[in-house]
Amino acid sequence: MSTQSSPFRVLAIHAHPDDVEILCAGTLALLKDRGCHISIITMTAGDKGSAELGAEEISNVRLNEAANSAELLGADYHCLKFFDLCIDNDDAARKRVTEGLRLTRPDLVITAPPVDYMTDHEMTSKLVRDACFAASVPNYSTEQWDPAPPTSRIPYLYYVDPIEGVDWFGNPVPRDFVIDVSSTMERKIDMLACHASQRDWLRQQHGMDEYLDSCRRWSAKRGEEIGVAYGEGFRQHVGHPYPHDNKLLELLSS
Repeated sequence: MSTQSSPFRVLAIHAHPDDVEILCAGTLALLKDRGCHISIITMTAGDKGSAELGAEEISNVRLNEAANSAELLGADYHCLKFFDLCIDNDDAARKRVTEGLRLTRPDLVITAPPVDYMTDHEMTSKLVRDACFAASVPNYSTEQWDPAPPTSRIPYLYYVDPIEGVDWFGNPVPRDFVIDVSSTMERKIDMLACHASQRDWLRQQHGMDEYLDSCRRWSAKRGEEIGVAYGEGFRQHVGHPYPHDNKLLELLSS
């Protein structure tokens, strides 16, 4: 639970190791520079992110990569140990994600968009949205052996861009605003470079030969929209009963 004298707490939670780096690491670095406490959670360890290594072996590799990336930022890192392509929007999953929020106790949450190219991202978005609400409900038990206490309030909630900024049909997904990450772009790239295991996988599965250059191109495209070198796009969840003032922009304008 944050107080006025403690650092503002930000949680970035996405499906797989490297998703956070691709989509919002520049913004996280800006927030870190402004004194925020940063936590990163991945739903999975990336157990299916290799065509050569077995699930346990690639999971260990990717957990180490994610931890190294978080360390570059000065963030803490946690994995909720779901399996790739197996994240379902059910109560057992909701309890696990709610426990993650109660452990990290964020004032502001950044997560996957509601519409994206694959189900793990979309299920993550739904589960995190519900967990933001459920974390402060005292009678919602996560059924953990040593559960964290409920949080005191619903956090601010933001969605990152979908991959390439498009929906299932290739149509652009709107964004509410773009944050200028030109000053932190190299830190973003350094964090993404920690995920070296994914270059061969992305080349084979996604047809992307160079994931660092692809990240630069997308960040440059968002940046161009506001007349800067690099940017990251966000939408804010302002449905009932989530906070409506734009705390993310407020933090970065100070």
